[in-house]
Amino acid sequence: MTSRRLFLGTAIVALLSAPVQADTLRDALDAAYQTNPTLAGARAAQRATDESVAIAKADGRPSAASDFSFQENFLRSANSFTAPLRQSTAGGSIDVPIYSGGAVKNAIRAARTRVEAGQLDLRATEASVFSNVVATYMDVIRDSAIVKLNRANVGVLSVNLEATGDRFEIGDLTRTDVAQSESRLEIAKSDLETVRARLIRSKENYIALVGHEPGDLEPPPPLPNLPETPDEAVDLALTYNPDLLATKERSDAAEFDIKTARAGNKPRVSTYAQGRYVNFHGTLGGNIPGTVFIQEQSTAEVGIRATMPIYHGGRPAAQIRQAQARSGQAYEQMVAVERDVISQTRAAYSSWRASERVIQSSERAVAAASLSLEGVRAENSVGNRTILDILNAEQELLNAQVQLVTARRNSYVAGFSLLAAMGRAEARDLGLEGGPLYEPDVNYGRVDDIFYDYQSDRNPEPQATRTVDTEAQKADIEALPETPSRR
Repeated sequence: MTSRRLFLGTAIVALLSAPVQADTLRDALDAAYQTNPTLAGARAAQRATDESVAIAKADGRPSAASDFSFQENFLRSANSFTAPLRQSTAGGSIDVPIYSGGAVKNAIRAARTRVEAGQLDLRATEASVFSNVVATYMDVIRDSAIVKLNRANVGVLSVNLEATGDRFEIGDLTRTDVAQSESRLEIAKSDLETVRARLIRSKENYIALVGHEPGDLEPPPPLPNLPETPDEAVDLALTYNPDLLATKERSDAAEFDIKTARAGNKPRVSTYAQGRYVNFHGTLGGNIPGTVFIQEQSTAEVGIRATMPIYHGGRPAAQIRQAQARSGQAYEQMVAVERDVISQTRAAYSSWRASERVIQSSERAVAAASLSLEGVRAENSVGNRTILDILNAEQELLNAQVQLVTARRNSYVAGFSLLAAMGRAEARDLGLEGGPLYEPDVNYGRVDDIFYDYQSDRNPEPQATRTVDTEAQKADIEALPETPSRR
């Protein structure tokens, strides 16, 4: 299994390591990896998750506090002859936890496990963003091709209508033939406007995901080493799918939460040291003659403190049961994700294989429709076919061409979705070289053992690029010819 994974990853890297050209799929993936806000936000969320370990560790570390106060007594009781007029107080304490019933230890373990789950979630986000980029990239290619096909169809139908009108003028065809040609041309024009709008939508989706406008997109490289059977695909998905692995980590973390909750019924032991200094500023004792009062006082103490919970109104037991229920929920979620992964993998495999067969059929259909159109035109020239037969043959050819373009898009998207379900569609698998890969372990290692209270990072700056300055997309075509009137 491991060798298969390494071979698959190597093959993908090899295919995507071709010389970089403008407007390639690799360029789009690189741009999305560096500037996509969904991915940048997921990285920030993971950095926040990293801090949960340091927060959990803080509960097991010594804590120290100090205080200072100044008090001015403006009104004193009539019998308080010796009460001071003012006083200053300063104090400090240190508390060192020794034993917490396992609460701190298991909280740290749970936090670390959730960090691992978060890193897997980050991998899943990468795969999801890349899958969307691939789908949108292929949408732009598909819709651009369909616009060109429809534009060519409008041109052909315009020529047909002009020729039909000329033949009508000499009495070779009827007004019905002209009306049929005119109807098909107008329908083709409306279809062209529809596919133009779809192309514009695909381009705008591309900008939203990638961060810049699409140019003339190059055909994507072939996807390597797709599985031979759905069972093989499922085996890989159950081993490497990041969503499934993340739910398993969360299930483990929930079990640590149960142990943390059980610590609520266990004793806690800590040591402490504290001291206090008081200065009455010469005002202690009032003005009583013959009396001397010490105007400064200091105290200090150290000790050990043990607390044993006896009764808390049922709170500890409720917290344990709550943690147990959440652990059960996490387990059920793991099974649900496993089911979903299996379903998605099999569905993606089926879609990919079906699209491959559709491509083969569509290629044969295009060839046959092209031959059929030539034959119908030839037979029409000798009177064996009508104008409607030509129009129908032209429409059949267009339909077959559109189906072929669509099937190629669907096949590639389904194949990439299959790789994503198998955990093989992330930045490291694709060999992206637009910049250094984001390493979540780097930040985790940096903050894991920070114990200084005043060490923080600079406020973050946005990593994703805005698209407000991009132009509204168009699907420019040549001006459509006016339909000649033959009425």
